[in-house]
Amino acid sequence: MTGTDRATLAQDLRTTLGRATRSLRETGGRMGLTPSQSEALGYVHRDGPLTITALARQVGVRSQSMGATVGVLLERGLVTVTPDPRDGRQKVVATTEEATRLVGESRSLREDWLVQRLATLTPAEQQTLADATALLDRLFTEGR
Repeated sequence: MTGTDRATLAQDLRTTLGRATRSLRETGGRMGLTPSQSEALGYVHRDGPLTITALARQVGVRSQSMGATVGVLLERGLVTVTPDPRDGRQKVVATTEEATRLVGESRSLREDWLVQRLATLTPAEQQTLADATALLDRLFTEGR
């Protein structure tokens, strides 16, 4: 494959992955949250309790901005905020049972939608997609 062919493949892959991401996001909804609130909640849910500073670094925003985002999540009852036992100046953000329920519900909606979409493919196409998924996983996890 030439450099030009790889560039075209990269563009096509980016476009397709973007479309897939948008479709999955729309299907599972944002749980009534803004994109930044949803992203922050997702990080805390996946990674466990994080300081506001660490969470801001993960998302790529300033700590002050993340503080405002966390404030909304706190008001909605989706996170708790407690002093960091190692550094009282820091605050630790953790998810609540309500957040776990909401994230699980959203995840189930997306997976159910995807199962329905996969059912429209032939068994051979499903196998091709399974093979491609392994390649995509390798592409996006190796060398990080």
